[in-house]
Amino acid sequence: MAEEILEGINPTRMELLALKKRENLAVKGHSLLKEKRDALIKEFFDILDRVKGARSDVERILKEAYEALTLAQIEMGDLAVEKTALSVKESVDVKVTSRSIMGVPVPLCDTTFDSRDLVNRGYGFSDTSAQLDIAAEKFEQAVKMIIELGEIEKTIYLLAEEIESTKRRVNALEHIMIPKLENTVKSIDMRLQEMERENFVRLKMIRATIEANEAEEAAKKADNPA
Repeated sequence: MAEEILEGINPTRMELLALKKRENLAVKGHSLLKEKRDALIKEFFDILDRVKGARSDVERILKEAYEALTLAQIEMGDLAVEKTALSVKESVDVKVTSRSIMGVPVPLCDTTFDSRDLVNRGYGFSDTSAQLDIAAEKFEQAVKMIIELGEIEKTIYLLAEEIESTKRRVNALEHIMIPKLENTVKSIDMRLQEMERENFVRLKMIRATIEANEAEEAAKKADNPA
């Protein structure tokens, strides 16, 4: 199988020097991209471990919250629980900014969460169940944890995309661009050497012709002295 080279490159010394510079840059770029890829993969798996733990925590707290809510509904009735829920005001304010991980912008959630005691939740507790208070507290915890989980999962998604993109660039440099540059440099170098040999042979032939002509002229002068 013939080695692939870059098309449209003239076999000159200037082109050879330019290609060698491109080759060096491609090799350095390949090395840096591999380091970035490896660092991103490490960061990805570090955060992935956090995701697993965060999901388990959210599932646990939601299970506890729904169990308490079910008991409250049994004790108070669905209508009373629904009426009580409508009296509760929103207590979460989320501002989403970003931070950078190896040049990848990922979300950063700044959550302002008003922790409330029984008195400040917005409903009276004289005619409510203790299970409703437990459910409200658990759901408040769950909301905060879900926001944090969303931030982590989005970060995982963005890192995975960047890892895949970096892998493609590493593979393109390693298996396509760098080999083509190396083959083109080798091809031009061989062609220049061949041209030098051809020029040397041509100059040698010209020199031999000149010397033969000079010898012939000298012989004529010797045969026909003035």
